[in-house]
Amino acid sequence: MPIMRRVLCLMAQSGYPEAMIPGDANDEDAVRALLLDRRRALSGRLTALTAAPELGAAQGFGKRIGDGTTEAIKRLTDIGVGSSTEHVLARIDRAIDKLDEGTYGRCDACDQAIAPARLSAMPDSVLCVACAALHRRPPPRR
Repeated sequence: MPIMRRVLCLMAQSGYPEAMIPGDANDEDAVRALLLDRRRALSGRLTALTAAPELGAAQGFGKRIGDGTTEAIKRLTDIGVGSSTEHVLARIDRAIDKLDEGTYGRCDACDQAIAPARLSAMPDSVLCVACAALHRRPPPRR
């Protein structure tokens, strides 16, 4: 049974109205291929972000703006982007594991069906909307 058909059956059992996902989202192989492509692209980006700076590019902070400050800000930004990318990669890996386990489309937290529209928009979703809202990380303190 195609993966999204299983999700739709689970949703019907959970009281969701029936919905269809456009395109290849109904095909487990297409979902897996999409997740693997995203994983490959993000892994490449993470590798580029974590690469050591070129020789001569290392500059310390100076007393004036521009004395290495621009490079330091870029590196701090890269750290944040890298951390976010690692979280997305972990979610993609979990979604692939769920495909292997046959549980793709079910929420990791409450075991209810994840809305097909959510899976279509974010194939790496492992939480339903309600649980994702509860598990959302609070914004950093300033």
